[in-house]
Formats: sequence, C-alpha cells, structure tokens
Amino acid sequence: MNRVASAVFIGLFLFVTVLGFVAARWRRGDLTQLMEWGLGGRRFGTVVTWFLLGGDLYTAYTFVAVPALMFGAGAMGFFAVPYTVLVYPLLFAVYPRLWSVARAKGYVTAADFVRGRFGSSTLALAVALTGIVATMPYIALQLIGMEVVISALGIPMNVAIAGATIPDFPLLIAFIVLAAYTYTSGLRAPAMIAIVKDLLLYVTVLTAVVVIPAELGGYGKIFASINPKSLLLGPATATNLGPQSAYATLALGSTLALFLYPHAVTGLLSSSSRHVVRRNAVVLPLYSFALGLIALLGFMAVAAGVKTSPEFAAGFKSFGNNFAVPALFLKMFPAWFAGVAFAAIAIGALVPAAIMSIACGNLFTRNIYREFFAPDCAPAREATVAKLVSLVVKGGALFFIIGLPMQYAIQLQLLGGVWIIQTLPAVLLGLYFKRLRPLALLIGWASGIAAGTWMAWTKAGIATTYVLHIFGIAVPCYAALSSLLLNIEVAVVLSFIFNFVASSAPLDATAAEDYV
Repeated sequence: MNRVASAVFIGLFLFVTVLGFVAARWRRGDLTQLMEWGLGGRRFGTVVTWFLLGGDLYTAYTFVAVPALMFGAGAMGFFAVPYTVLVYPLLFAVYPRLWSVARAKGYVTAADFVRGRFGSSTLALAVALTGIVATMPYIALQLIGMEVVISALGIPMNVAIAGATIPDFPLLIAFIVLAAYTYTSGLRAPAMIAIVKDLLLYVTVLTAVVVIPAELGGYGKIFASINPKSLLLGPATATNLGPQSAYATLALGSTLALFLYPHAVTGLLSSSSRHVVRRNAVVLPLYSFALGLIALLGFMAVAAGVKTSPEFAAGFKSFGNNFAVPALFLKMFPAWFAGVAFAAIAIGALVPAAIMSIACGNLFTRNIYREFFAPDCAPAREATVAKLVSLVVKGGALFFIIGLPMQYAIQLQLLGGVWIIQTLPAVLLGLYFKRLRPLALLIGWASGIAAGTWMAWTKAGIATTYVLHIFGIAVPCYAALSSLLLNIEVAVVLSFIFNFVASSAPLDATAAEDYV
C-alpha cells in the first residue's frame, strides 16, 4: 500500500464526509419535504449550480474512461469534448422552459411535467422507469471509477473480518458513508461537496498538463510518440462514411441525451431561477475545456510508457486501459500529489452518485408510488419514501460491482444512453407542441426502445454504432440517434392521425404563461 498517497486520500475523503453531514444545516430547510430534500428548495444560485452541474455531469468515470479511450483507441475518444460543447446551446435555448413550468406547477421530475402536459400517467410511468433503469448502471460506473483509484493506492479490496472475507470492503464503506449523508442532507450534500471536488479537479488537471509535458519534453514529443493512425479518424469513401459518421452521430446523440438523465434534470430544477440556468449554459463550457485537457492525459500516458510500468501491469488485469491515468500519476508525481489526484476522482464519484440516487428517489416517489399506490400520501411520507428508494438504488449499483462482472455495468450504461434518449419527444418536444398525443408518444417510445436495443445488441456485447445502408452508402450511426429518429417519426405520424380522428384535444394541466 502507498502509505503517503493513501493518507492524503483518506484525509480528504473524511473531510468531504463531514461536509456531507454538515450540509443538512446549510441553507436550512424542512428536509421532511421532498422539494427541500430532493431539490434543495430550488434555492441554488449561479455559482452553486455551476459547481453542482459540473460535479453532476463530469463524473469520476469520465475522468478515468475518456483518457483511457484516447490511450487505447486514439482520436475517437475525443468525441466527448465536442458533445459537451454542443450541449450548452441546447441547454440555453430549451431547458429554461422546463425550469419555468416545473416551478409554476411544483414539478420535481421530468415525468411530472409529462404527466401534467399530456394527462397520461402511463406515459409518465414510461419516462420514470426509463430514467431509473438508465441511471442505476451509471451509478455503478462511479463506483468503478472509485475502485480503480483505490486499487492504485494499493489498499486491499478484500478484507477478512472474523474469519469471513468481505469483497470490495472499501467500496462498501464508501457506500455506507454516501448513503448516510445523502439520506440525512439530500441534495445539499452533493452541492456542497461538489465545490471541493471541482477545486481539487482543477488543481490536479492544471498541474498535470503543465508538469507532465515538461517532464516528457513538450507536447510536440508527446504527439510524435502517438501512432499517426491514432491521431485522425479514418477517411470516408464514396460507399462508406466510416468512423467520421460514427464520431459525428455519437457526439450529436450524446448531446441530445445528456440533460434528459434524471440527475441532470434534478440539478437544473434545483436552480433558483431560469436565468441561473441560462448563465450556467454560458459558463459550464469551462468544464469542457478541462475535459479536453483530461482527454490528453491518455496520449501523455502513451508517451510516458506506462504500459511497461509494473503499476499498470498489475492494474490492467482488473481494469484494462482504465488504469492508464492512475498509472500515469503514480509514475510522474510524488505520492502526496497522487493522493490528491485520486481523492479528486473518488470525490468525483460521490457527487454524481448522490445526485443520481436522489433523482431516482424523486422519480419513484412522485411518478410510481404517489401516482399508483398512495395518491393521498402526506408530504413527509413522500420524502421518506424517496430517501428509502435512494438507499435501494445505491444498493443495486453496489450489487453490479460486487455480484456481477464489471462489464455488465458498462454494457448496461451504454444501453442506458440508447434508452434515455427515447424520452426526448415527450419531454423536449412536449415543451413546445401540446398537440402530440400521449398514446402516440408511448408507441414511439416503445418503438425507439425496441429498435435501439436491437441495433446496439451484438453477439460480442453492446455496440454504440449500427451501420445503416442508405441508397447503397454505409452510414455508421450511433444507435441512440437512429432509434430516436424512428421514435419521433412514429410519434408525429400517429399524433397527426389521432388528432384527425379525435373529437377533443389532449388534457393539458399547463398554460402558456407557465413556460415563461
């Protein structure tokens, strides 16, 4: 065990744990109410929302997996940078409407909005279940990111207590801590911890992109050490658009999907005004700049020759190329700074995992429990159920890590992107078009889920792209995007037919002034 790095890591971890419990007293509110526990009372201003969304969207697994993809696959791994640039104009233009109607009507989830807009509990249930199912493996990936850095520190994962071996013991402890302060403090805990996490992240990244290139002889030598085939995507041909099509559709599909995830919606709806949402659409690209620098760590790992290091050889057996960044920091920095970097990644797992579990609790309580089982439940009971569900969701994510191979969580998270994007017609198009029919949207959603799953599923596992053949030209396309197009086509055509034959408009609980 690397004792110095581990001491720094544990010290910072304990510090944010204390913050998590102290957060219950920050901007004090009645945490027996779902609006206070699950949305922070909608009182977060521009700065807090910036830290919260940054900690929510740029997760621990992102900091590990994006450089790992650059390390193993080259230029294709850079898709994460343009998509996190494209997403903010969409955030600026569209999502203030969602915030406004949610504030006006007291909505806590996107499924709440769908229920009010279209008057369909079944369609809202489909949106809620999609969000929960897509989010659970996402939480598991945060724990994988934490597991990578814990292993890099040399801390034993399996611990013998009273003659019994407990697998993934450090993760179990982290899970208990996370569950405790999330239950106690709600969304205030990850909001406060996100400030520490982001400060650590920026210190780590800025130090790395200055010190490592200086040690390796500059960026020129770093890029010269990369196989030229890894620096550029393969060219398109007259009959096959090739990797460029896959890259572009992956970026565009990811852009459309990102803010449909329940944890992203939860972060947005906790803002104090629609202007806070717009301001953050302007300043959040700073994280995209940081992500671009983080992605370059993959090329730095190649130039540093981490593949020949004993640390990488040991970690590669369990985590593959995901161990590239930890191995790079162990090789290039003193132990104390490696501890700081690993703490930034681990805390970067706690923040989104907490928000994701809270978002799932909100969805279950509002759109399943209250809608179908206890319509008249008291507000305190509603909040209690959400807290308990957040614990269950974390337990399910932990089961992915301990009870199933890691690859299952990764595969399901890839499918999660295909599934969550199918809620776009009901949520985003629903913000503008009230004549869409709930049954048409539901059939479109089912068509998109079925087609996207079929396109992504292969004998070897889950593939992100599926090759479409259009007029004799092979077009590799992100399965989420192509299935979404089918979803929209079905929903629009059927809505036109249903509106033509129906005698009345769909029931809409919102009014035009609610959106502005």
